[in-house]
Amino acid sequence: MRQRARITGMRGVHLIAELYECRCAESLLADAPTLQDLCLSTCAAAGLTPVGFVFHQFASDQGPAGATGAVILAESHLAVHTWPEHGAVTLDLYVCNFSHDNTIAARAACRRLIAGFAPGHSVERELERGDYTLAAAGDGD
Repeated sequence: MRQRARITGMRGVHLIAELYECRCAESLLADAPTLQDLCLSTCAAAGLTPVGFVFHQFASDQGPAGATGAVILAESHLAVHTWPEHGAVTLDLYVCNFSHDNTIAARAACRRLIAGFAPGHSVERELERGDYTLAAAGDGD
């Protein structure tokens, strides 16, 4: 019988959302600094710890064309991408639960971000990550 070791240090929750028909202020979709402010304040309000961030403004001949950003958290990361021409946003928030369970904070942050964009329609997913067994050394699985 093969032995399996339980790995628990990598456990976490990954929240993913696609937002459509967003009814928020245009600046939230088209202005990187406005998007950055929302992301940083949302993470902090939920009790997550931003340790770094980068946001990028896209532009076209007609002006701003959306933004993308990432917040590096002590707990892991948040990534956001906007498409103002489509009124759409994608969110990706992953937190690990190494020292304590951050699931409630992650869900609160995701709900607050979604509410800020005020989508008419959304698709949301939640994945548990890192809850698996690892084959014993030499197993080959």
